[in-house]
Amino acid sequence: MPSYHVTHAEPGHLDGARRVMLDTFYREFGYGYRPEWHWDVVDLAGTYLRPGGHTLVVAVHEGEVVGTTAVRAGGPKSPPHPRRLADRYPDDSTAQLFRVYVDPAHRRHGLARRMVRLACDFVAAHGGYKIVYLHSDTRVEGAEAFWRSLAEPVHDSRDGDLTRFQTVHFEILLRARC
Repeated sequence: MPSYHVTHAEPGHLDGARRVMLDTFYREFGYGYRPEWHWDVVDLAGTYLRPGGHTLVVAVHEGEVVGTTAVRAGGPKSPPHPRRLADRYPDDSTAQLFRVYVDPAHRRHGLARRMVRLACDFVAAHGGYKIVYLHSDTRVEGAEAFWRSLAEPVHDSRDGDLTRFQTVHFEILLRARC
């Protein structure tokens, strides 16, 4: 079984993390980089390494970043998400998980689960957060089952039109600790 190291990102990990994210946008999601959604990827250090309460977790195999998970302060924005979700998850007490991606060649080794666990440990240690929020497009193979194993669904935005996002929103209570 391959050896992986899951850790908080350092500056030397950022190019590899950006590669995993961009590959996911282009190859997995099929729509590529969208600045209105992916602005954080341009400045990973400024978004995740410098501000307090934010972090980027990476999985590394033989010196190469093969997975990412990010934590940012703040809940979902409306629009595009429903107003009731934005109201339920206020920015001052919500940590949001982003960019939970694993290179396809390195899946099925528990990396996403390990990265999310480290991210949740970070959130719990931070002290200002009450809950972890995330959303996932269920068209990504395995995503819905993975998140249902770790989190509680709170809103299902699927509409049956598979040409559009099929989003399910989840929360992780900090006492559950992923």
